[in-house]
Amino acid sequence: MLSLPVSPTKSSLTPQMIVSGLKHLPSAPKVLPRLKRLLTDGNSSLQDIAALLRLDPGIAARVLQVSNSAYFSAGVHCTTVEDAVQRVGYDQVYELVSYAVASQVLIRPLEVYGIEAEELWTMSVAGAIAAEVLASRIGQARDTAYTFGLLHCVGMVAINEWSLRHSPGLKLAMAQFPREATEAERAVFGFIQAEAGGALLEHWQLPTEIVTPVRWQYAPQATATHRHSALILHLAKWVRDKVCDRGPPPSDRARLDALRLTPAMLEDVTDLVTGRLREIDTLLQLPELPADLHRCAVR
Repeated sequence: MLSLPVSPTKSSLTPQMIVSGLKHLPSAPKVLPRLKRLLTDGNSSLQDIAALLRLDPGIAARVLQVSNSAYFSAGVHCTTVEDAVQRVGYDQVYELVSYAVASQVLIRPLEVYGIEAEELWTMSVAGAIAAEVLASRIGQARDTAYTFGLLHCVGMVAINEWSLRHSPGLKLAMAQFPREATEAERAVFGFIQAEAGGALLEHWQLPTEIVTPVRWQYAPQATATHRHSALILHLAKWVRDKVCDRGPPPSDRARLDALRLTPAMLEDVTDLVTGRLREIDTLLQLPELPADLHRCAVR
């Protein structure tokens, strides 16, 4: 069931207005405390810190945002979590994580979409791993693919946060991949979550290599730039839904052909992502993190 937002009206609402009040993405409760402990351990390397950061869309986005700011970037864009951590350094990462712990800005259910907090985290990480594996299969930058895969749900977070403030009780009807909530989003807001996500990442000055795939995740062949990346993300979402038992329909053969992939290869990627998610779940349930954390990363 749909209910129209109270204010502003659909005709005046823009993606930029939706995202303007969202300063930070929420962090994963299963990852954030471990990050804090890792940062207080003097033996932790930046490599180990980056490996755990890759499992938290909220903190990863913050580090990328800071690393691409005018102060740190010197005009050179940063597209991967590893490079962002190296650029901003230990102290800045510690400050960002400490702020997140103190403020307890944690992932919560997307009430507007009917998605639980744990499901949102799994969708984000599964999308990231799938994008990374697909990119490696076709010779694209795998770390950049991981980043836009990790952040592909940010538009839903932005819409959910805006709706909780301005239109409590709003519910958007969800369909299966690839439509998801696009019809309901357009009916209520006049745009879709991918556009809100692109606007948010652009507002945070992330590079176009990240912004464009997120913005065009539903129509990858319509973008004039970074088309392969948008196609990778689109297919990564198919894998994500298969892994998360969200029931995706048969894959789009034309989009597979555009990347020289086959349905069998997509199923193989699905098996790999399933296995890696199990490894991550085991890692996060251990009482103590392994000494060589980077060896347990999703690679």
